[in-house]
Amino acid sequence: MDTNEFAVLKLFVIGILVNAWMMRGLSATDSLNTEPTPPRPRKPCNESWLQWEMEVCGEEFKRDMGHIDPQYWCNLTYFISEYHLFTHCTETKSLIAYCYWPNPIVESYIVRIHKHFFSNCTIEQVVLLDPPDDTLTILILIPVFLTLAMIALVVWCSKRSDILA
Repeated sequence: MDTNEFAVLKLFVIGILVNAWMMRGLSATDSLNTEPTPPRPRKPCNESWLQWEMEVCGEEFKRDMGHIDPQYWCNLTYFISEYHLFTHCTETKSLIAYCYWPNPIVESYIVRIHKHFFSNCTIEQVVLLDPPDDTLTILILIPVFLTLAMIALVVWCSKRSDILA
């Protein structure tokens, strides 16, 4: 046997052994637990405590908004950090009270905050208009023609499958 052939054979055998040794620890069936895990006991949502905590978050937000001139309350750039702290507070307090977030209590409190601070922010009524007829026609015809072109291409390719293969 040639020395090169013997070296290749040794490398092949060593490669198989190393591969088997590495794959032995990676088998998914070895560590698969087929018994269902019992759900963790979850405490019920403490709604009265959550309501109290929402008031605490709201008072902090009101205090922070008091530092901002009311004429800037409709400009998000002036109060974005305060609003972020408020939403973070409501989320944290909900999880501490074993409630999901958002929930009806939190949502109703956030709506009350919005009515208090941001009720006058929508000055203009947005009027939605249809696009011009030319634009609408183009937007309708492009997908129709692309669909027809794709169907034609598929039919053409299926007829020529013996030539293309």
